[in-house]
Amino acid sequence: MKPVDYRSSGVDLLEGEKAVALMKERVRETYTREVLSDLGHFGGLYRADFSHMKEPVLVASTDGVGTKLKVASMKGHYGTVGSDLVNHCVNDILVQGASPLFFMDYIACGRLEAFTVAEIVSGLADACSENGCVLLGGETAEMPGFYGEGDYDVAGTIIGLVEKDMIIDGSDIRPGMIVIGLPSNGLHTNGYSLARKVIFDTAGLSPSDTHPLLGGITVGDALLAVHRSYLRALEPLLREKLVKGIAHITGGGIPGNLPRILSAGCGALIRPLWSVPAIFELIRELGQVEISEMRRAFNMGAGMLLVVDEGDKERTIELLRISGEEPFIAGEILRGEGITFEG
Repeated sequence: MKPVDYRSSGVDLLEGEKAVALMKERVRETYTREVLSDLGHFGGLYRADFSHMKEPVLVASTDGVGTKLKVASMKGHYGTVGSDLVNHCVNDILVQGASPLFFMDYIACGRLEAFTVAEIVSGLADACSENGCVLLGGETAEMPGFYGEGDYDVAGTIIGLVEKDMIIDGSDIRPGMIVIGLPSNGLHTNGYSLARKVIFDTAGLSPSDTHPLLGGITVGDALLAVHRSYLRALEPLLREKLVKGIAHITGGGIPGNLPRILSAGCGALIRPLWSVPAIFELIRELGQVEISEMRRAFNMGAGMLLVVDEGDKERTIELLRISGEEPFIAGEILRGEGITFEG
């Protein structure tokens, strides 16, 4: 009988070591002087010096990429999903006024391929660098028998910082305020189970196919468009305390996310007159999906919603345009409950 070893059970330790070697320099590129550890330590060390702040508050969030990973697997391209994850998490703490400090990732798979893991981590490092965030550490788990070969799961945790009196929690939102939207560039990281069912199962398209509605872009490229980070665009608004509430439009769409920041007795009227990315029109047409269902599943072109005073509307739009954004008036806050769409 041939002796049983770890590799014969499906776990290749050498491939794991190769992955670490490939990703090491990319991770180090995100380090700042606050980092006191290196890749490979049991824990990441971050020197927390908040002496410049009056009442520093840490903000934490954890999330994943979801079944967008299936599209990445079908296309054989994992270079963007790491950026998706970081940007999603950055936005999730940004809505409370926080800036990111460091990020930790978790990658699980059925069979580890060093270059694939390095590709994912490269995307993580790219987004961390762009957001001024340290990629402090992470874990890669090879789990044969639990995940199928070719299956990857990616999740992460972000830690950010905000001054206590700069926290945005929606408590100041009142009827009469204006809702300003910032455009998404596609599905971001939500709604992929429905999108995949419609595009691949119902319509029979493949990631390499094109469609007239997409204007020459392949289905795979449209679906893998990177989840945007809104950090740089919103920083000037946060400094001037212009924003009363921010909603990151993720799973559940506007109906599921905008109410999370509204104070008691407030609802919203949304006028969906902004430009909607073509991928949503494709999904709706191919699947004959009801508009109400589209709005519950997807961001529908509005990646972030801001609530501001009527008197701050012009200044807010001005600063956003200076940052390169194309903001739009998405609606207004009303007395009452719930979200109503006009049209």
